[in-house]
Amino acid sequence: MKALLNLPLLACLISVPTLAAEPVDTVPLYSDPLLELDIDESENRYQFERSSLRALNVQDPIEGLNRRIYRFNAQFDRYVYLPVVRTYAWATPRPVRTGVSNVFNNLGEIPNLGNSLLQGKFKRSGQTTARLLFNSIFGLAGIFDVAGKMGLPRQKEDFGQTLGVWGVPPGPYLVLPFLGPSSLRDGTGRTADWVLEDYVNYMHSRDVMNDYQATWGIWAIDLRYQTPFRYGALDSPFEYDQVRYLYTKLREFEVDN
Repeated sequence: MKALLNLPLLACLISVPTLAAEPVDTVPLYSDPLLELDIDESENRYQFERSSLRALNVQDPIEGLNRRIYRFNAQFDRYVYLPVVRTYAWATPRPVRTGVSNVFNNLGEIPNLGNSLLQGKFKRSGQTTARLLFNSIFGLAGIFDVAGKMGLPRQKEDFGQTLGVWGVPPGPYLVLPFLGPSSLRDGTGRTADWVLEDYVNYMHSRDVMNDYQATWGIWAIDLRYQTPFRYGALDSPFEYDQVRYLYTKLREFEVDN
C-alpha cells in the first residue's frame, strides 16, 4: 500500500478533475496536445515548450490503461473513500485518531528499519530502532509518539528505494487501483515490504488483524486519513501528466537521499 503512502509528497500540488461517467468503449485514445507544437529550436521563446515536452517524457507504455485507473481512483476517492474518512473524523475524537495513526506508524517502522540497513544508512537505522523501542515501550505499543517529542522524527524507507540505491531502474510508470502512482520497481518493492511486515509480525500485529478483520478497515481508513492528497486540486486538464512527472522526480530524490 505504499503507493498511497507516497501521495502526501504530492498533496499540495496535484489531483484530477472528476469526469462524467462513460462506457469504456467510448473513451477516445489519448493524444498529447503538446506533441502538436511546432517548436523552432532556434527561437529562445520556445524554451518553455521544449522543457515541458521533456518533462512529459516519462516511460508510460500503458498510458491509456493508467489513465482509466487514475480516473477510477478519483471517482472512488470522491464518492467512497473520502466520505468514509470524513465520517470517521467526525465521529472519532482527535486524540483517538492520533493514537490510531501512531500505532500503525509504529508498526510501519519495521520496513523502514530493514530498508535503512539494506541501503547502508546505519545512522538512520539506529534512529529508527530507537523510535521503535521508545514508542513500543514508553509509548504504550505506539499509541504515543514519545520518540518524536525526543527529536527522533519518522524517516520512511521502502524496498523500492532500496532497489533504486542498488541501481535498479524504475521501469514503466504504473497507476495502481486504489493506491495511485507507482512504477514496476516500486510496486515490486511494495510487495516485499508487505511480506517483511507479515513475516516479522511485530507485537503479533498481523495475528491480531487477521483475527479481528475490522482492524483492516480501520487501517485503510487511517491510511487515507493521513494522506492529504486530493484529486482535482490543480483543476488542470494536464493533471495526470503533472502527477506522473512529480511522482517520478520525487522518487528520484528519495533514492538519492
